Amino acid sequence: MKKSVLLLFGGCSSEHEVSLKSATTILNNIDRSIYEVHPVGITKEGKWLLYTGTNNDLSNNEWQKSGISAFLSPDATQKALWIFKGEGQESIKINIDIVFPVLHGKNGEDGTIQGLCQLAQIPFVGCGVLASAVSMDKAFTKIAVATKNVPQARFVLVKEPELKHMEETIKKIESAFSYPYFIKPANAGSSVGISKANNKEELISGLYEAVKHDRKVLIEETIIGREVETAVIGNDEIVVSGVGEILAAAEFYDFDAKYNNAESKTVVDADLPNEIKQKIRGYAKDVFDAVEGKGLSRVDFFVKENGEIIFNEINTLPGFTSISMYPMLFAATGLSVKEIITKLLELASL
Repeated sequence: MKKSVLLLFGGCSSEHEVSLKSATTILNNIDRSIYEVHPVGITKEGKWLLYTGTNNDLSNNEWQKSGISAFLSPDATQKALWIFKGEGQESIKINIDIVFPVLHGKNGEDGTIQGLCQLAQIPFVGCGVLASAVSMDKAFTKIAVATKNVPQARFVLVKEPELKHMEETIKKIESAFSYPYFIKPANAGSSVGISKANNKEELISGLYEAVKHDRKVLIEETIIGREVETAVIGNDEIVVSGVGEILAAAEFYDFDAKYNNAESKTVVDADLPNEIKQKIRGYAKDVFDAVEGKGLSRVDFFVKENGEIIFNEINTLPGFTSISMYPMLFAATGLSVKEIITKLLELASL
C-alpha cells in the first residue's frame, strides 16, 4: 500500500517563488509507485489550497485557482488533511503518513511548520523544531556552532530598537572590527536583505534594509575567500557530499545573483586540496551535530587564500530547483533526485 505524503509549498515568505520551483522538482521526481502525493500550496497571504492539476509546474501559480481549501489538523488522533471544496459541501478527510515541507525561509524553515507536524504527530522530512529555529536565526547558529570550535567570522548583533540611537549603534559596530561589513537579517534565507558596507553611510542604509526583514541584524566582518558548500543527509548515520563552489556573478551571492543572474556559476567539485575538502566535510558534520540536525541540510563555508576555513551558514531546507546545490552535490556522487527524495521520505521522523 502506498504511503500518503502531504507536500507543502509556497508559504508566507520572501522565498515563496523559490519554494514553487523546489516543489515542482519534487512533484516531477517523487516515486509514485511508493507514494501518493497530496500537494497543498500556501499563498503569500497564508491561505492553504489543495492542488489537483496535472501540470506539475507550480511556478505559474495556476494552483491558486483551485479554490479548494485544505488544512492539516493539529489533532494527533486524526493525522489528517481536511479538504473543503466549497461552502455547504461535505468535508473530506485524507489520512497522512508523512509531511514534506518544501517551504523555504520564515514560516517554513524556522520551526513553525515543524511544530504543527509535532502537534499532529505526523512524521516529517527534515530538521525538528529546535534545529530549524536555531539554524534559521544566524545569531543563535553562531552560538551553537561555537561549542564545536568551528572557525567563524566575528560579528555584532543589533536589534531594531537600537536604530533609534544610531550614533551609539554605529560606535558599537565600528569598535568591534573594521570596515567593510556584511549586514544580514538574523532570520532570512536565500541571502535576502543582505548588503555590504564600506563606510558609515552604507552601514546605516544596510541596517535599515535588514530590519525590513527581521528585527535582529547580524553585522559580520568581511571574509575574503572562495564560497563553498556541502550537502548533508541522514539522521543517526550522517552522509556528507563532496564540496562544491559558488562563482557569484555579483560581488557576493545575494538573492539576485543566486536566482536571476545567469552569469553566476556552481561547480560540484571544487578545485581544492583533498585535505581541505575533508576538513570542510568534517566541519559540516560538526555544524549539523551542533544544531541537532536531522534529515537534510546544506552547510556553507569560505576558504581563505591561506587555506583557512570559515563557517558561513547552515540551511536546513535547501532548495531543490534546477540550479540548487543540494541535489547537484549528491547527484555528483551518483544519487539521482528521485533517490534523494525517497531517502528523505524514509528518514522522515518526529
